Amino acid sequence: ILLFWVMTSSWLDLQVVWMAINIFLFLWFYFFYDLGDQFFYTRHILGSALAWARAPAAVLNFNCLLILLPVCRNLLSLIRGSFMCCGRTMRKQLDKNISFHKLVAYMIGLMTAVHTIAHFLNVEWYYNSRLGKYDDLSMALSSLDDSGNTTFLNPIRSTTTTPTLLVFTSVAGITGVIITLSLILIITSSMEVIRRSYFEVFWFTHHLFIVFFAGLVIHGAGRIVRSQTTTNPPHNATFCKDRIDDWGKIQECPVPQFAGGFPQTWMWVIGPMILYVCERLLRFIRYMQTVKYRKIVIRPSKVLELQLVKNGFKMDVGQYVFLNCPAISQLEWHPFTMTSAPEEDFFSVHIRSVGDWTQKLISIVEQWLILMGVDGPFGTASEDVFDYEVAMLVGAGIGVTPFASILKSIWYKFKDSNPKLRTRKIYFYWLCRETHAFEWFADLLQLLEREMEERGMGSFLTYKLYLTGWDQSHANHVMVHADADTDVVTGLKQKTNYGRPNWDKEFEQVRKENPTSVVGTFLCGPAVLATVLSKKCVKYTDVDPRKTKFYFNKENF
Repeated sequence: ILLFWVMTSSWLDLQVVWMAINIFLFLWFYFFYDLGDQFFYTRHILGSALAWARAPAAVLNFNCLLILLPVCRNLLSLIRGSFMCCGRTMRKQLDKNISFHKLVAYMIGLMTAVHTIAHFLNVEWYYNSRLGKYDDLSMALSSLDDSGNTTFLNPIRSTTTTPTLLVFTSVAGITGVIITLSLILIITSSMEVIRRSYFEVFWFTHHLFIVFFAGLVIHGAGRIVRSQTTTNPPHNATFCKDRIDDWGKIQECPVPQFAGGFPQTWMWVIGPMILYVCERLLRFIRYMQTVKYRKIVIRPSKVLELQLVKNGFKMDVGQYVFLNCPAISQLEWHPFTMTSAPEEDFFSVHIRSVGDWTQKLISIVEQWLILMGVDGPFGTASEDVFDYEVAMLVGAGIGVTPFASILKSIWYKFKDSNPKLRTRKIYFYWLCRETHAFEWFADLLQLLEREMEERGMGSFLTYKLYLTGWDQSHANHVMVHADADTDVVTGLKQKTNYGRPNWDKEFEQVRKENPTSVVGTFLCGPAVLATVLSKKCVKYTDVDPRKTKFYFNKENF
């Protein structure tokens, strides 16, 4: 069902379907435990907390089935390549893999909290029933003989067994504590501030998912929640609940017997776990393959350019790889979009110094060549750029990297007179805070600028560069050279703009120049800008299907 909706629906539709399944599972299992005859005596002791504990468990099983799938990047890349015939809708949903991963994680956290609180209440009520604090029926049910350690209802078998002792000595209790602590660490370390400032903390604690899943599979083996089993003759709880003294003495009321349910969580998660293990094995094999350096450039803007060669490596425009530097950490892998084109005999990445890992990498590379592990390539939204007649490419800072790959590939296609090039117009926007950030990309733009003019296709590429940060000395320098033929910052004929784009004006212009086209809007940049552009795509999409339509695509790692 989910695969069908992924292929045919929007991101909002997918969220609605996912939430509907969660609600259905919760309600189904809630009423199953709240109304089922086999839980009549269990409910007498535990009340509604029984259903409140078991319903979230069902939702947890479903979401634990899903949580690993969005991070099986090789699987997603395979699906993306195998379902090209299904159109852009399918691929757009695959680009939301990290968002969906987070959404599922939030649901797991919520359901774990409800499940845990309900079971804390259950343990307390089991204990009080054992002490005889409630009615005679609760006491009788808690004092049933334990024949072969299988027929009891109350897991607290002695008045000396406290709720705390049960939690820390039973299989369900110990694994529950381990699962909950692991989940708390995983979720808290995934906060944006932790990931950006202490990525290592996020990386290492996130791998507690191994402990989480191991505990999850074992957790149900404790069989704490027990239901009434069928006896011969049958024990009718409705008739016998008021005849405690007659249990085992009259034919209508044999002593009730109980058993824990068969653990089912492993059946939900075994498939995704196998897929994820295969994913990690493939990544390990790729890690072991030799990577050679073709060229290393460290630019004044503290941007490191690595040109690498790896046997059998094939890429598409806009794709990304994970890099590992064993000299820094053998476990840390970081994603970087490739700036090379598929037509080149190497692949390259541009790495800006923005954190501990990148700073260490640049520092080490400045001193000596180091071994690098490469995993990938993996598909992204930018792969679809050539499926549109018109494309708007928006990069912020180092977020220009996927578009470097695209523009290079376009240059090669023009050079080779590739007849398969469907795209007839590209609008490129690049927003930077500092002037020297333009340095490594300006050469490519100059090359494209000359190429388009020589072929009489100067209108094919419209690019606008925006400098969002400058000082007075820079402003004075620009004023002095205002009449120059080329821009003082980039050396391009197109002059650099100062400030931020007026997106209403830009979208209106694109719509006016392409009145009947489907326009793909691609962003590699911050979430705030993504929100703005996605709203503009909706605003400027014409209700008439024969006129201009905008489709928003964002890079997600």
